[in-house]
Amino acid sequence: MAPPAESNKMPIDLSTDALDKNLARRGHLTFNWDDVKPVTLPNGVISKMYRVGSPSEQASPTVFKVYYPPDCLIEAHTHDCDYTEIVLEGSQKVGKKWLYMGDIRVGLANRGYGPLLAGPEGATILFVFANGNWPAVPLGKSDGSTLHSDVIANSILR
Repeated sequence: MAPPAESNKMPIDLSTDALDKNLARRGHLTFNWDDVKPVTLPNGVISKMYRVGSPSEQASPTVFKVYYPPDCLIEAHTHDCDYTEIVLEGSQKVGKKWLYMGDIRVGLANRGYGPLLAGPEGATILFVFANGNWPAVPLGKSDGSTLHSDVIANSILR
């Protein structure tokens, strides 16, 4: 599996202010994943996200589409909210269990999992977090160096 293709289309304004204004005026908004600005992390992971409802509300669910390059390893971690993930393409090992296209995993807040290992073809995963408390929290001796939640927060949530 190849990384997501680059689009020649200019991204629409999905900033918090623009989304809040459009949603308040129209009550709905339509866009495509190609409109969402990707964030490429130092480990080659490509992440895109949006909030369900108002992006300025911490209680709004948060949706991520994440591409993990082949054999990418992410340390064990947890999140401060419930979440689910769906394997869209490729495969990913979570702890000792391999997940494949179509597999769904549901996780509770503050329950650790991992490490994560993308399969030889990489993996594209759709995550839905119950609210804005999605940043990954390292576990045990993990130092957070493979998580890059700070990079995502500083780049996407503007």
